[in-house]
Amino acid sequence: MCGITGWVAYDSDLTSQQHTLDAMTATMACRGPDDSGTFVRPHAALGHRRLAIIDLPGGKQPMSSHSVAMVYSGEAYNFTELRAELVKLGHRFETDSDTEVVLHGYLQWGESVADHLNGMYAFAIWDEREEKLVMIRDRMGIKPFYFYPTRDGVLFGSEPKAILANPLARKVVDADGLRELVSMTKAPGWSLWKGMEEVPPGAIVTVDRDGIRTRTYWKLDAVEHTDDQDTTVERVRELMTDIVHRQLVADVPRCVLLSGGLDSSAVTGLAAAHLASQGEQLRTFSVDFLGQEENFHADEMRDTPDSPFVRDVASLVGSAHRDIVLNPGDLTDPAVRRAVITARDIPAGLGDMDTSLYLLFKAIRAESTVALSGESADEVFGGYRWFHDPEARNTKTFPWLAFRNALTSDRAGLLNKDLRARLDLPTYVADQYAAAVAEVDHLDNATPFEQQMRTICHLHLTRFVRMLLDRKDRASMAVGLEVRVPFCDHRLVEYVYNTPWSLKTFDGREKSLLRHATKHVLPQSVVDRVKSPYPSTQDPAYAVALQQQVKEVLAEPDHPVFGLIDRDWAHNASELDAHTMPSAVRTGLDRVLDLYHWLDIYSPEIQH
Repeated sequence: MCGITGWVAYDSDLTSQQHTLDAMTATMACRGPDDSGTFVRPHAALGHRRLAIIDLPGGKQPMSSHSVAMVYSGEAYNFTELRAELVKLGHRFETDSDTEVVLHGYLQWGESVADHLNGMYAFAIWDEREEKLVMIRDRMGIKPFYFYPTRDGVLFGSEPKAILANPLARKVVDADGLRELVSMTKAPGWSLWKGMEEVPPGAIVTVDRDGIRTRTYWKLDAVEHTDDQDTTVERVRELMTDIVHRQLVADVPRCVLLSGGLDSSAVTGLAAAHLASQGEQLRTFSVDFLGQEENFHADEMRDTPDSPFVRDVASLVGSAHRDIVLNPGDLTDPAVRRAVITARDIPAGLGDMDTSLYLLFKAIRAESTVALSGESADEVFGGYRWFHDPEARNTKTFPWLAFRNALTSDRAGLLNKDLRARLDLPTYVADQYAAAVAEVDHLDNATPFEQQMRTICHLHLTRFVRMLLDRKDRASMAVGLEVRVPFCDHRLVEYVYNTPWSLKTFDGREKSLLRHATKHVLPQSVVDRVKSPYPSTQDPAYAVALQQQVKEVLAEPDHPVFGLIDRDWAHNASELDAHTMPSAVRTGLDRVLDLYHWLDIYSPEIQH
C-alpha cells in the first residue's frame, strides 16, 4: 500500500523538473512513510512513497525492467499463483514482492495484466519502448487514482493533492464540482477539482503522443443464476473463507475492525478461526463514544448500541480486543477536522463519522499496519434500510437520497439562495440518476421487481460504495494504515450481484445469504441483530461545541465561506437548543465548518 504520482510531457524535458516531482511525491508521505523513490526520463517522471507490507526489504519502487518502469499502490492477493505461472513462462524474479509480479505480468500480457489480478490496486507503467503511459485501477475502485490532462501530456496521483502540487494544475472548483459535492450521487470521474478526473474503476487509461484513451476491462454483467438456495449459501461461504484467508497475508501486524454488526463480525469470525489454526490470536479494534452505551437512544438509522455485540463477538472468537473510546472534545478538535479534510481533499461534511474514523485508524496504527474491514457488505448483499423501504425503492432517484436521514435531508439548505438557484440541484440529480440507470443490463426474462432490485444493487455497487471506499482509503492512508475490504473481492461481487432478490432475502431479513453463510462463526446475538450503520455520537456536547465554532466563523463576516453558505442559516442553527436540535441541523453545522477549513487550507478559486 503506497502513494503514487507522476508526470508525462511529450514536448518537455522532465529531467530538469526533479524538484517538482519531489514536491508531488512528498504530498504522499502519509500514504507511504517507509520509503521514497523517483524515476525521471526526458518525457516521464514517476514518484512513489512506500508503506511496506509484503517483502519489506525487496519491494522498493519505482521498479523497472526491460525499459518498463512502474509505480504501484495496493495489493494483488493472488500474486503467489501469478508468480508461479510467470516462472513457468520463463520469468525470473529478484524479490518476493507482489509489485514485481505485477510488473512482470505487464511484460508478459501487456495491458491485459489487469484481467489476471485479484486485489485492490492503482498503478502506472511507463513503457519506454512505445513512449506510453498505462494507468490501471482495480475493479471496484478500492484504491483512489486521479489524472489531469495537460497541453502535452498528463499529471497523475493517488490523491488530488499530489497533482495540485504541480504548477500546471489549477485549484479551481466550478459549478459541477459543487453540484456533486452537495448531491452525493458519485458522478463517474468526479474529483471536485476542475480539469481533474478519476481513473474509472475497472478501467485502463493510456496516454501517448496521440492523446488519452480509456478502456473498460471489467463491469457488472447480468448473468442467469442457476444455483439453488443451499448451493448459493455454500458458495458464499467458500468465497468468504478464501477471500479472508488471502487478505490476511502480510509481513506486518494485522487486525480486524469490529463494529458488532453482521459484516465486520463475519470477517472477524473467519479471520480468528484461520489464525487460530496457525497458532495466532486475532487482534480486533472498535470505536465507541464516552457514555454512548449507557445513554443510547434509538434513531432513524440505529436501533441498538454497538458495544454489547462487540463484546459477544470478541468473547466468542477469543480476540485480543481494544475499544477506542472518544469524547466530544476529541471529535470536535479543529486540528483533527483539518487533518481529515487534508486527507480527503474535499469538505465532505460527514462530521463525527469522519473524525472518529480517522482517530480510530490513528490509534490502530500504533499497533497494527494492516486491518480488515466489513466495508461494502451492505452494497453487495443489500443491507441498507432503504433497500427494504418501499417508498425509497419506488422513488425515481438514488435510494439513499430518497430515504430521509441526517445526511441526505435538504443537503442544500445551508447554501446561500443565489448559489442554490444557480446550481439547480434537482435537475443535476435527476440527470445523474437517468445516466446511472441507463448503464444497467437486465436479463430478458426478469420480472419488473427483479429489474428494480438489480438496478438498485447496481447503483450501490457503482456509485454509493465508491464514496465510502474513498472515505475509508483516505482516512486510513493518512495515518499509514492499510485497510483491506474482503467484500469487494470481484468474485464475490459478481456472484452475489446475480443472485435473485428473493435469495438475498430468503429468511425474510436483509443479507440472508451472508448471515447463513457465516453463522457458524458468529454469536447468536449478531445473527439476530438488525442492520446498524457506522456509529455516530449522541452526546449533546458535540452539538454545543459545533455551535460555538460556527459562532466564531460568524465573527469573520468577510470570510469566503459566506460566498457559499447562508449566513442566516448558520446564525439560526448556532442558537438552537443542542439537546433538541434535529440531527440534520447538526450535520449542517459540520458542513459549514468543513467548508470553512477547506477554503482556508486549499484557497481554491470558486467558479459558479
